[in-house]
Amino acid sequence: MRSPLVCGMKSQNSKPASNNPMSIDEILTSEVSEEHQPIVLSTRIRLARNLDGQPFPGWAKAPQRKEVADLCVDALHQLQRLRKGHVLRMGDLPDLERAVLVERHLVSKELAAGKSGAAVISRDQTVSVMINEEDHLRVQVLRPGWHLRGTWNLAEQLDDAIGAHLKIAFHERLGYLTACPTNVGTGLRASAMVHLPGLCMAGHMEKVTRALSQDGLAVRGWLGEGTEAAGNIFQISNQQTLGLSEEAILHHLSTWIKNLVEQEWNARRKLALDEGEKFIDRLARSLGVLRSARLLTSAEAMNLLSHLRLACDLGCLPEVLRAQVDRLMIEGQPAHIQAKAGEALDSNGRDARRAKALREALRDFPEITEPTV
Repeated sequence: MRSPLVCGMKSQNSKPASNNPMSIDEILTSEVSEEHQPIVLSTRIRLARNLDGQPFPGWAKAPQRKEVADLCVDALHQLQRLRKGHVLRMGDLPDLERAVLVERHLVSKELAAGKSGAAVISRDQTVSVMINEEDHLRVQVLRPGWHLRGTWNLAEQLDDAIGAHLKIAFHERLGYLTACPTNVGTGLRASAMVHLPGLCMAGHMEKVTRALSQDGLAVRGWLGEGTEAAGNIFQISNQQTLGLSEEAILHHLSTWIKNLVEQEWNARRKLALDEGEKFIDRLARSLGVLRSARLLTSAEAMNLLSHLRLACDLGCLPEVLRAQVDRLMIEGQPAHIQAKAGEALDSNGRDARRAKALREALRDFPEITEPTV
């Protein structure tokens, strides 16, 4: 367990940092990832922290939540990584813009659903600090690909820097104090977003999920807790924080992710070998549907694009196209579709716009060929 952060809290009379609002257009046009690995899409570290002497957000009154938000925003804007970042207050944003932030994994559904929360987001969107969600602070570092150690190092640096400006609630025996008992201790959630179409097609995901759960790891969907694994994409994270060191949590997750990557590659190769032409046909049909469909739901599009991503990984499509497929997965989400349209759309309107966008994006894609990996 790390030592407590004992630096004094900033004066409440200090001048709050000015908001630097991020436009929805900037979010939609940002290319935040230059790395697109075959199986692990991204690595995330999240730290739950609370201010000493302040009630948890769920127990706090509106003036107390505002005081905490102002203190945190002021402190975060003094950090080099966030000095030029964006301050987004949920109460000032339309529902659609909050939904875009959720789909980009920049804020949680819980933060977006409330009015008293805020987020401070770095210009490159790799760091997002949520304020007044379940805890006063949720420090998130999100990096493309599998980079657990580097992601943790950055999160730890931010944690120490925040502790230099804010007095964090810490108990000598229990560790960091959090609103939910499951986060007490390190307050650390380490996770990886993984693309597992091979294990899903082979019918092994139920067994894999059960094994992960029995070994203290949670398996969630594309957008986290309570969501389904659209596009064969899963979030794998630790469940326990109390009584474990940060190093133990990171090692445990790392061991499992390496194991999952090996299992996924084995499943893909076996499917390609056993099914032969049938396997190639499955991928080719997905490309054909995406090129010609007039209506596509978000879930259907994700599953079809998952097959194209698999094709890129196996050499059935040029590997360089993987980045474009990843971008289409994000841009096909409901809020992104409506934001680009500039208006609210019903489900049929979204499905039509999504199908049209995908037809245009994939018009010049080459044909599916035999696997080379």
